Amino acid sequence: MLTKEEIEKYQSALEQERRLLVAEIENEKPADFGSEPDGELEEEADESEDFANKVAIKDTLKNRLSEIDMALARTKDGTYGVCEKCGKDIEKEILDIVPESNLCETCKKLVAE
Repeated sequence: MLTKEEIEKYQSALEQERRLLVAEIENEKPADFGSEPDGELEEEADESEDFANKVAIKDTLKNRLSEIDMALARTKDGTYGVCEKCGKDIEKEILDIVPESNLCETCKKLVAE
């Protein structure tokens, strides 16, 4: 079980990561897809690929932001650091690397299979 001080440390790290992600999401603007009416087909294909990549990156960032928001909610409701699947404590080594983790090592392996 995590101490109050440990939870506060992880909460601070989560809040900092959240601020960075919000800034990154706001700065990640999609390309102006198809803005050139006389653009060549190859250029349009490159623009399409660039647009798709930027959308995928933004979606990944938004998913991570959602995971961080859920972890911050768990710090407030007293369930932070507890595996959502089995109810056991999440290893500190995992939380040190990925503080938004919601599964212990054993359950992560089971889900990955």
